[in-house]
Amino acid sequence: MHTVRVWDLPTRLFHWALVACVVGLVITANVGGPWMDWHGRLGLTVLSLLLFRIVWGFVGGHWSRFRSFLYGPSTVFAYLRGEARPEHRVGHNPLGMLSVLALLSILLLQVGTGLFSDDEIAFTGPLASLVSGDTVSLATKYHKSVGKLLVLLLVVLHLAAIVFYRLVKKDNLIRPMVLGDKQVDVPLPSAADSAGSRLLALVVWALCAVAVYGLAGLGQSAGG
Repeated sequence: MHTVRVWDLPTRLFHWALVACVVGLVITANVGGPWMDWHGRLGLTVLSLLLFRIVWGFVGGHWSRFRSFLYGPSTVFAYLRGEARPEHRVGHNPLGMLSVLALLSILLLQVGTGLFSDDEIAFTGPLASLVSGDTVSLATKYHKSVGKLLVLLLVVLHLAAIVFYRLVKKDNLIRPMVLGDKQVDVPLPSAADSAGSRLLALVVWALCAVAVYGLAGLGQSAGG
């Protein structure tokens, strides 16, 4: 057996921070009232995390990079027929690729519409003042109904996939996302996870956070 560093520390921290934020967003949205201020803060945090993950998909550890798990249709269909490659048991397999792309897209759309939403009770998105009332209504309707359901559906499918792989395929997906390493039958490259790469990740996330802060401030500047 060979030990492979699958998920570098920045990727693992991103994953669990995103989990915590999504849980917090669902709770604060349902509680409402003064908690909507925290709903907005968590939404901006999620946006910074998503931007970080996109950048990290180009400069992060081997298995976190998009090029390591972007597969064509033929590979996806082959995987569904049971023709898996050794690397499919390490990082994201072809179905995991679809899950990651769906997660990034739907969460980006959800937080994006949140920026322009206004429930006329306890929350107004930081960019709502920059667009027309019709656009705000459309964004709010999507964010509170379709978008919310899609996010919850993704969470359920994600949890179901974890249980399926654990019970049926005997593949523990949680352990590598906690500890970083995975035991594999063949030698495969490990993700870079040095002090330098972790510092780079911190700088990338900080820049993403600054960008989100600046974006959120555009509405206040216009309103002022």
